[in-house]
Amino acid sequence: MRQACANSLFLFFCSVTLAWHAAAASTPVTLIVSNSIGVAIPDDFIGLSFEASIVSAGPNKIPRDKPFYLFSPTNQSLIAIFKNLGIKNLRVGGGTVDTPRHPIPGPAEADQLFGFAKAAGIKVIFSFRLLNGNPASAPPIAAYIWERYRPQLEYFAIGNEPDWRSYHHSDPRITNYPSYLAAWRHFATSIRAAVPDAPFAGPDTGSDYPVFRAADTDFEGESWTRRFADDEKNSGMISEILQHDYVGQLAKGVSAPQAIDAMLSRDWDETEYPALYNQVLAPVAADGLPFRITEANDRVGGVDGASNAFASALWALDYMHWWAAHGCAGVNFHNNEWLKTDTIFLGTNGAWHLNPKAYGIKAFALGSHGTVMAMHISNPAAINLTAYAVRDAVSLSVTIINKEHDATARKATVTLSPGPDWKHAAVVFLKGRPEKKTGATLGGAAIGNDGSWNGKWKSLRSDEFGDWILRLPASSAAVVRFSSR
Repeated sequence: MRQACANSLFLFFCSVTLAWHAAAASTPVTLIVSNSIGVAIPDDFIGLSFEASIVSAGPNKIPRDKPFYLFSPTNQSLIAIFKNLGIKNLRVGGGTVDTPRHPIPGPAEADQLFGFAKAAGIKVIFSFRLLNGNPASAPPIAAYIWERYRPQLEYFAIGNEPDWRSYHHSDPRITNYPSYLAAWRHFATSIRAAVPDAPFAGPDTGSDYPVFRAADTDFEGESWTRRFADDEKNSGMISEILQHDYVGQLAKGVSAPQAIDAMLSRDWDETEYPALYNQVLAPVAADGLPFRITEANDRVGGVDGASNAFASALWALDYMHWWAAHGCAGVNFHNNEWLKTDTIFLGTNGAWHLNPKAYGIKAFALGSHGTVMAMHISNPAAINLTAYAVRDAVSLSVTIINKEHDATARKATVTLSPGPDWKHAAVVFLKGRPEKKTGATLGGAAIGNDGSWNGKWKSLRSDEFGDWILRLPASSAAVVRFSSR
């Protein structure tokens, strides 16, 4: 086994799968943590995204006697969810930021939103209307936010998904990428006149590579994201590049089993994520700009019994770790009133509820503090498993996800070799059935609808070689935390 480890491929992540007979009780996998240090994971990596329309006072599709603000410093239940799940970033934008029927947020909405941010201890990416927008309307509210809520502001953004063709037909000023860039610069310059130090992020593009070719949203063979980064990298205006990613694209016509198979397949790790990274976001990083995925979900609108089932927890956990290992500054899962892909949503009784995706977010929060570490892997039976290591000054966390989930799904017996510095280890398991909307547990406990969690870490013992043995069921994940004392 040790010889196989020595000859294994050196990877930051692993995702391999092979259909095999169901008789196998458990399949061996060995993980050796390397001393090779990767990128640091930002403290505000975990984020959520909401439509701009939700910032305004309104009924929000639940029975209420009068309109109310969802994002308010008095909304203690929502503040608790953000704190308990480890959410540190809130992006406000989406399609409604550019929709005329929705009001543009003003000082009253800013007071509520940024009061919420202060109470929750988060940063806000605040978007302005670009499509048929008035550049003169942005500076006053930008100055208002800057003067009162600078510590809670991450960036200003302008517009949403300008690369889609439907966008080009809605505003005579924006018909292609060059005219978009001119409009964006005009807005940003107007805001900078009132707020000289205003930080900007953009372009919040919606098309994924290579899908943008089919959608005719590229410009001379390159995505708008890459073009925008190239054009703005030396302007002193842009601080971060924003991209959207609905990995499976449209949900229409996709069954729950098909959606689960896709989310838990090796194809997304080995094909879909690398395509977007290599063709769009790696060039952004080469321009010296950080990038953030400000709208992320498995599919547009979601698939019932998949996007809102336990499979989404395993997918979200793997998705965040994959992108963190590739230098992403953060992931914001998008919420819209109220879709199957939402992380949190309001029930008909006005109470907050969590979809299973929240379990993946919480598991990531437990095992993502510090710097990504490389790993060697030995996986001779090619079990469908991914693994990631993150180290800070006092601990090493290894997250392992067994994505086998069909009738032939296999358990994994994982041998962890973290190195001689780590003397103690404890584990929490993330368990559930991929197709179920309820019944998930993390560390043997459910997560409350306020995000509260009372799960338990279980101690592990090493063998005579200083290795730890972990048995990981199919359709489950584990976060193992090592310490030196």
